[in-house]
Amino acid sequence: MLYFSRWKTILIWLTVLVGLVYAAPNVLPRNVTDSMPGFWPKDSVTLGLDLQGGSYILLQIDRESLIQERQQAVQDEVRQLLRNERIGYSAISANDRTVTVRLRDPAQADAAREALSPLTQSISSGLISGGSVAEVALAEPQPGVLTASLTDEGVQYRVSTAVTQSIEVVRRRVDELGTTEPVIQRQGDDRIMVQVPGLGDPQRLKELLNQTAKLTFQLVDQSENAEQVARGGRVPPGSQLLYTTDATPQPILVRNQVMVSGENLTDAQAGFDPQTNEPVVNIRFDSQGAQRFGRVTQANVGKPFAIVLDDKVLSAPVIRTAILGGQAQISGSFTVQSANDLAVLLRAGALPATLDIIEERTVGPGLGADSIAAGEIAGIIGAIAVVVFMLAAYGFLGIIANIALAVNVILLFAILTVIGATLTLPGIAGIVLTLGMAVDSNVLIYERIRDERRQGRSLVQAIDSGFTKALATILDANITTLIAAVVLFFLGSGPVRGFAVTLAIGIVTTIFTAFTLTRWLVAAWVRSRRPRELPKGWLRLVPDVTRIPFMKVRLKIFALSMALCAASIVSLFAIGPNFGIDFTGGTLIEVQAKQGEADIGDIRERLSAAGIADPQVQEFGTNREALIRIGSAGEVSDASQQALVDTASQAVAADYDVRRTEVVGPTVSGELAWAAILGVFASLVAIMVYVWLRFEWQFAMGAIIATVNDVILTLGFITVTQLDVSLSTVAAILTIVGYSLNDTVVIYDRVRENLRRYKKMPLGQLLDLSDNEMLSRTTMTSATTLLALAALFVFGGEVIRSFVASMLFGVAIGTFSSIFVAAPILIFFKLRPTDAAEAARAAEEREKAEAEDPTERVTVNPGRA
Repeated sequence: MLYFSRWKTILIWLTVLVGLVYAAPNVLPRNVTDSMPGFWPKDSVTLGLDLQGGSYILLQIDRESLIQERQQAVQDEVRQLLRNERIGYSAISANDRTVTVRLRDPAQADAAREALSPLTQSISSGLISGGSVAEVALAEPQPGVLTASLTDEGVQYRVSTAVTQSIEVVRRRVDELGTTEPVIQRQGDDRIMVQVPGLGDPQRLKELLNQTAKLTFQLVDQSENAEQVARGGRVPPGSQLLYTTDATPQPILVRNQVMVSGENLTDAQAGFDPQTNEPVVNIRFDSQGAQRFGRVTQANVGKPFAIVLDDKVLSAPVIRTAILGGQAQISGSFTVQSANDLAVLLRAGALPATLDIIEERTVGPGLGADSIAAGEIAGIIGAIAVVVFMLAAYGFLGIIANIALAVNVILLFAILTVIGATLTLPGIAGIVLTLGMAVDSNVLIYERIRDERRQGRSLVQAIDSGFTKALATILDANITTLIAAVVLFFLGSGPVRGFAVTLAIGIVTTIFTAFTLTRWLVAAWVRSRRPRELPKGWLRLVPDVTRIPFMKVRLKIFALSMALCAASIVSLFAIGPNFGIDFTGGTLIEVQAKQGEADIGDIRERLSAAGIADPQVQEFGTNREALIRIGSAGEVSDASQQALVDTASQAVAADYDVRRTEVVGPTVSGELAWAAILGVFASLVAIMVYVWLRFEWQFAMGAIIATVNDVILTLGFITVTQLDVSLSTVAAILTIVGYSLNDTVVIYDRVRENLRRYKKMPLGQLLDLSDNEMLSRTTMTSATTLLALAALFVFGGEVIRSFVASMLFGVAIGTFSSIFVAAPILIFFKLRPTDAAEAARAAEEREKAEAEDPTERVTVNPGRA
């Protein structure tokens, strides 16, 4: 194991060199990387919105409005088709996706079905699928009555098509803002995710995305007085009552027939009226639109012509002369900004359906800079703490471990850069956690080497055997954590996924550095220095050999653990978790006073005066900052939730800067809650299956019981301390699951080894022996992880403090349960090889091993266990 061929050595250091090259742009100044040759990597890790500021918006197609629009189109088409065939009908109505026609003469039913047959023709559902769907189904529920119903397949096709078209429209609108590297992706069947980093005006983005931008030119109906109709009069057939966009909206009767639509626009630019110098929008039509516009204006000189945008009248000028050049001007109550925005909307095109904002997360650039600074400080302090600790504990071997740790971080950043991952604040937490957990592999190896040395092996044999025997343990321990990270990635969203990615990559790089780089460095040290003894550190948390009777107190520990679990469950119902808006829906706004300290009472009064009921305002971070929470009480729609955050922001805008905004509508909050529950359950099942396959069923049951114990106690801690329960908390719980299993599997691996070695030792004595042998490793690993997390808790910033607090408690309780719960539970399940054939096989393997290497023979000291 300590011999490395030349090609292996070259491959190891080539990997390190390539990692260094790809990771370097993350720390080098931009002018240095730009001056590098063309083949040199220049990309760096993309910072998430919480680190550089920007907006994340999740849009959803308004399915109901799309259905109503299609239903109206089917109704118009039914009316037109029957008129063309001169088939009379007494009534036509639309209700619940169905258009119903009552014929005057039931004998014309067959002719009517033939006339309406074009509605039922199949439409292609795409080149990839190669299929087709029927959008409308005809039926005759009773003689003389025909129904044309929208099919589920047809509705789904229209929704899918609308999403595809909307993505392109949204992309054009966002590109008009001049932002860099926006991310616009489809999510699910009817959603679009928009992520715009570095955006300074998120409100403008929302306004651009929240408008359908359907522009139409329609004649004004002058047969009735619009004001009288608005006061309760009857709307003339074929017309509708709309309102202007003025400060005081004025009613206008507009004919339903669209004379010219925005589909015929080729350009729209903001400008100024040469006579009034007011902001206007100049538009230009294509040839078809120009002809239509010319005919309409020529035939209606002297009549008002309404310019309608999303059912609101921008203006209704009187046509003075025919406009034949294909160019026109839209005037109204525009500011320079609103004229520019309208021009952007018209150039990008109209959305095929209304898009509702169901989730929004916005971070100001100032908060992003603060988060980067906090993350850097926490990372540096955490790294220094871990490095010093390893050096104090293992001396020269600690230096080797620290070199491997530095290479680990370099490879981690290199992989993040190559795959184009986005680094978020929870992602930084994942890196800091990796710093603490990465040394676990080195601790396992070093402690195993010490064990082998104490058993009488030579130094070279101890080192070789230590690496060999630690391999399976390290793989088992890290795979359980990797399972939790994978589940977290697939069931999480946004920043939580960033945490899962960094944690998973950190596990992979840790295994690589532990079994290649660390082993090569140790082998090089042995060959060059030819040491006679292992280097010793200056710090030992526990003695090399301990004889703590863990099993004697197991019943008391079980009783205490069960009592604490019962108390935790009671607290969940009696006190209740402090659910954040991720699970309850609502609005969260972080503000910072422009001058002086934040006045909590003043903020609360402003919000109440703005009509916001029961706002929760609390101090957050420094005395200049405050956190506003607005719940979604009652039947609150996603649209009204957006209106609420706008109102709250405007109420405090005079004296406070909005640093962060999160809006989670009721649609998303319910989905996130179920995803969280499913994530924890799925990870537990996956890990149990893995442990079951690798060990025995008793080990799997013991591991799950210990892990459930950790989860329940952590939930109790979160409830009692009233920490905010968010998606990050779920990430913390899943990481605790992986970490606890990591600890438990390491001890179980030693138990399994001792079961093969000491065939006649009583199980309780054997478990004591295993716990005592692994106690030094367990405490060392927990200490390094807690050091890294403590740095993150103190210096990482208020945003992730709840997340890190949960992790700190979980790591501590996970260490406790691995020793006092996971191992003793095996006695309850009567773990001991009872099958004679299995015992005989194990004895033969043991005798063979002793024959090959006499140092395998170990004399058991009964007093040790």
